[in-house]
Amino acid sequence: MIRALTGFATRNPWRVIALWTVLGLALTVLGQALVFRATQPSTGAFLPPSYDAAAALEIAEKHFGAAPDANPLTVLVARTDGAPLSAADERRIDAEAAQLARHRVEMPAPKDTPPLFALDHSQVPGAGPATTAPDRSFRLLSFALTGNPTDPGLQDTYRAFRDHTRAVFREAGMRTGFTGALADAVDTAEAERTRSMVVGLVMVGLIVLLHVLVFRSLLAALLPLLAVSVIGGAAAGLVVAAALLTGTGLAPSTPGLISVVLVGIGIDYFLFLLFRFRERLRAHPGESGRAAAAEVAGRVGTAITSAALTIVAAFATLGVASFGQFRVLGPAVAVSVLVMLAGSLTLMPALLAVCGRRMFWPSRALDRQAPAGAAARIGALAARRPLALVLACTALLGALSAGLVGIRMDYGQAGAGGERTAAARTAEEVARALPAGVSDPTTVFVTASDGGPLPAGRLDGLATALAGVRGVGQVAPPVFSEDGRAGRIDLFLAVDPQGRQARELVSGPVRATVAAHRPDGTEAHVGGSAALFADVSTAVGEDLRVVFPVAAALIALILCVLLRSLLAPAVLMLAVGLGFAATLGASTLVFQHAADRPGVDFTLPLVLFLFVVALGTDYNILVADRIREEMDRPGPARAAVARAVRHTAPAIAAAGLVLAASFASLAVNPAPSTQQTGFATALGILLSAFVLSITLVPALSALLGRALWWPLRPARPAPATAGQACAESEAPALTG
Repeated sequence: MIRALTGFATRNPWRVIALWTVLGLALTVLGQALVFRATQPSTGAFLPPSYDAAAALEIAEKHFGAAPDANPLTVLVARTDGAPLSAADERRIDAEAAQLARHRVEMPAPKDTPPLFALDHSQVPGAGPATTAPDRSFRLLSFALTGNPTDPGLQDTYRAFRDHTRAVFREAGMRTGFTGALADAVDTAEAERTRSMVVGLVMVGLIVLLHVLVFRSLLAALLPLLAVSVIGGAAAGLVVAAALLTGTGLAPSTPGLISVVLVGIGIDYFLFLLFRFRERLRAHPGESGRAAAAEVAGRVGTAITSAALTIVAAFATLGVASFGQFRVLGPAVAVSVLVMLAGSLTLMPALLAVCGRRMFWPSRALDRQAPAGAAARIGALAARRPLALVLACTALLGALSAGLVGIRMDYGQAGAGGERTAAARTAEEVARALPAGVSDPTTVFVTASDGGPLPAGRLDGLATALAGVRGVGQVAPPVFSEDGRAGRIDLFLAVDPQGRQARELVSGPVRATVAAHRPDGTEAHVGGSAALFADVSTAVGEDLRVVFPVAAALIALILCVLLRSLLAPAVLMLAVGLGFAATLGASTLVFQHAADRPGVDFTLPLVLFLFVVALGTDYNILVADRIREEMDRPGPARAAVARAVRHTAPAIAAAGLVLAASFASLAVNPAPSTQQTGFATALGILLSAFVLSITLVPALSALLGRALWWPLRPARPAPATAGQACAESEAPALTG
């Protein structure tokens, strides 16, 4: 089937190119225009309903009218001269706030989104109660804007609200500050705009430069990027369309993560084809480019298909996760990888068939055999001293894995500790005068077990008990819903509500106090950011225990089918397991111990497992498939290993550098969680490419010889003919 698909593409290259161009451009435009309609910004929406924080969110929406897409904004108003607020100042601030609560904020005309697809976020902001600092240095106003905070339209609406509010209070002789998740997101986006552009240009430049150095051809450098952009745009558009059609909300980080993954693996697959295509043209000078493309695509297509299905299987296992963000991410990445696989088997071979030998112009590399470079020397070393290489690689990976001792998970907000924005400075000013949790309270919701009304005064005892919990700064008086069937008690914690102490406080003493002192005949649930992330930590921990073994079993099964062996998959899985442990251990050493962070991001183990194991297995599949192919030829097994390394190491090295560069671009992001993902994944890919696939796996293969393919060990080929012996002379003369 694979050969039939690649054969059709090489026989009808222009039709295939035209089809992909149309589909790619159309789906790219569709995806970019509708992506913000398909994303779900609320972490709470991904939490299973069985968790306490999820039940609290349901009560807030049902009885207190909380909008699931509401974005709370805290506006700080103070005198410009720094003097304490007088009673007259308070009255004037409240009067202006009342006017703001009735003023409709018009969304500016969108700049980058076609009007047909843009959502109109014009709205009258919701208003909440105001409070004055104990030292009367400022007064806090509460507002809310509804919508997806990652949508540029809502961000522009917030800017309009911010600018109007500033102007109103400036006329009154007051200064203002704005804080909240939406305010911080807008300030961060403005601060990162230049950085993101520079990082993107540098990444593209590095990829092009690497291709130019490897192939000495501008066409071979630019064409992979263009092809991957077309296929990746089609994949992203398809994922967005599928999410909208099925009513599934994507996490805001999912589109960006898909883009990074597809750039990495797409260029990897194109590189695998390009290296084998160049090798084929060198070996058969009289063969046409179209015929060579057909043969190469059919041969390499099997390995690419197996590699892609490995990634699909790994991410598909996220479908069994209970945490919705993981459960949605898995199918989204899996679908994207399948689209990239389809492009790798059709568009890429079609481009090779059209370009032919011109693909490598003006390089003259096709006119001569490749010199025996570093790849040949590594292959010779793996064949000559395999045991020494195995011990060296194991020692390196073991030393890095030692960093796992004492590892802790950090469940803080993704953007915490990042860019010190104006919103962050405002939050710091608020925290100096009020409890740290005043802008993000923890809320206890109480309902009657029979669904009936709650009598007034029934929550006073619970509020008094909560006020005595160490770490709770203030407790607001109980508030009842309009129908009287639910009550709420807001707790203002004395610690950072997004920090580890708050999560431990809420999940421990606060929930224990609620369980012990809630009135008889009622149900009580604790909500808020701290409670939410405490429950997320529990859900993620349970998911890891399920996803890890299921993904490992599926990857092992695919390897067994591809390699037609039981021992070879065990060797590859052992290698990637060591790589995973080493990468996570090194990340723990860097971020938790050296940088003194609270721990590694809670998603890092799962992200590393999926990317390092799945993507790293790509390289192992490529080298193992070539080792088996070479062992089918006459000669000693160790000589076959040396030839396989010589031919595959350059492709694996180049692909590893490209993929690592793609992920490393995330490491310059100010958000700690994104930094960790970028650094750790880039390191894991480099270890997978250079330590595992180029060194450890070939060395183990040389030690095991043809027994590696047990129980279906390849039969020893017949003695070489004179022509074969001549061809063999290109490889190192090794025995084993």
